[in-house]
Amino acid sequence: MWHNPEDVGPQYLEDLATGYWFSEVLFTAIELDVFTLLESEGMTTTEIAGVLDMPTSGLGRFLQALCAIGLVVNDGERYYNTKLASDYIVLGKSNYQGDSILWRKGLKSEWQNLTECLRAGGRVNFPVENEGPEQFARRIRKYIDAMDNIARTKVAEILPFFEGLELNGKILDIGTGSGAIASGFLERFPSLSATVVDIQEVLNYTRELMNKKGFGQRVSYVPANILEPWPVAKGGFDLVILSNIIHAYSEEEIPLILDRAANCLKSGGFLIIHDFFPEHFTAKAALLDLNMFINTYNGRIFSGIWVREQLAMSKLYTTELIPLATDTALIFAAKDETLLANLRLDERIRLIARIKGMGFERVLPIDKETIHVADWTDLRCQYGCDRYGQGHCPPNSPTPEKTRNVLRDFSHALLIEGEPPGKMFQSRVLAAEREAFLVGFHKAFAYWAGPCVLCNPCALGVNDGTCRNTRDARPSMEGAGIDVYETVKRAGLDLKILRNKGEFVRYFALLLLE
Repeated sequence: MWHNPEDVGPQYLEDLATGYWFSEVLFTAIELDVFTLLESEGMTTTEIAGVLDMPTSGLGRFLQALCAIGLVVNDGERYYNTKLASDYIVLGKSNYQGDSILWRKGLKSEWQNLTECLRAGGRVNFPVENEGPEQFARRIRKYIDAMDNIARTKVAEILPFFEGLELNGKILDIGTGSGAIASGFLERFPSLSATVVDIQEVLNYTRELMNKKGFGQRVSYVPANILEPWPVAKGGFDLVILSNIIHAYSEEEIPLILDRAANCLKSGGFLIIHDFFPEHFTAKAALLDLNMFINTYNGRIFSGIWVREQLAMSKLYTTELIPLATDTALIFAAKDETLLANLRLDERIRLIARIKGMGFERVLPIDKETIHVADWTDLRCQYGCDRYGQGHCPPNSPTPEKTRNVLRDFSHALLIEGEPPGKMFQSRVLAAEREAFLVGFHKAFAYWAGPCVLCNPCALGVNDGTCRNTRDARPSMEGAGIDVYETVKRAGLDLKILRNKGEFVRYFALLLLE
């Protein structure tokens, strides 16, 4: 939808400024229930206009906009949902996200107070004090429905980490909301029961939802303010869930909440932290942090490193930050470190989290077939680069044929994105390779960006021209025959040629794993 931020210039700014055009089209289509109308057999503009009681002139242009942003297609006359729209924004389907999307529309008015909030140093619009109980209950239900849309998709991402484990006993779900996370575990593990904790107004609706799902007899409800002592048994739970709780509270409050969660765990239990973290999805986390600034008393986003430090202070062992395929991530914790090894944690996923924490912008797992090796790349080195023949540049680097043969011995690869300076980037790539080796990928090997710049001056060309640092030297991707532009493109990223001095530079490295 938008250009990349490194495309510094008016177009990127224009795309940011008109971002609301996209969201307004989506909001309006959901409010009009357009996708539900189109779901069965599609409709013509005239047919839709008849149902919605609207003239065809503007509606036709609106439908073309929906086509342009990938939610609708047409065959000349009839409009149909794309798979994305069919799966997630058709009313009545199990993965329906419409309530969640429209909740975001409701936040728009609060964001218009951003300047005022910045001047005030915090939130300026507070709940109406004279709000009646019925009005408050409706607002709570609307919020829970919105969050339930999201939570049902998130628990589907969380459950596979427990594959192969026979969980039984008791769940404690703190700040449960709709109870969707606990519900996912109750459905997957029939021997589990759950205790859900939230304010009474939330629990009234949670009970309704749990009963509809058939979990009524397996769930108990405890009304409580999370910041006050939890009226539940210490050491009584096999699984404690804190989903989207961390970002709702302050730096002073979180250690207390985490310590109470730790006290509720059995010696053989697991704690799940599910939240937004800047290490995983930097832009979304930063914007959510700003949303907390505008809409809460003291909520904010915390780094995974900080949260893990607080858990350690509560005498819990933790995993790395485990990114989900969507915009949130997990931290698993336990009193017994050996228990964490029982979770179905893909070592590559754990490695990605560790490497990302080294300061890289992006660490992307790619198929080996994505790596494009070409025979022309050394020509760019020999004709057009003043480093040809120096250091570990061609012809002192692996040939394309050698690179193709090497790739046959590996099953996995990570595409790593960073930025200048080159020496720092290359040092971090070496650290990533070493980390991969230490966690069990004994054949890990890295190709980085550009000529080797680790030593100053370079030992090659001095005295007998022999490299004095072969332990750390690595070939560049392009020097070894890898077409970086094509490889990055195949990985789903955009890489442009820099035209002007001072434009944002991106470095890419490749880490082979086996």
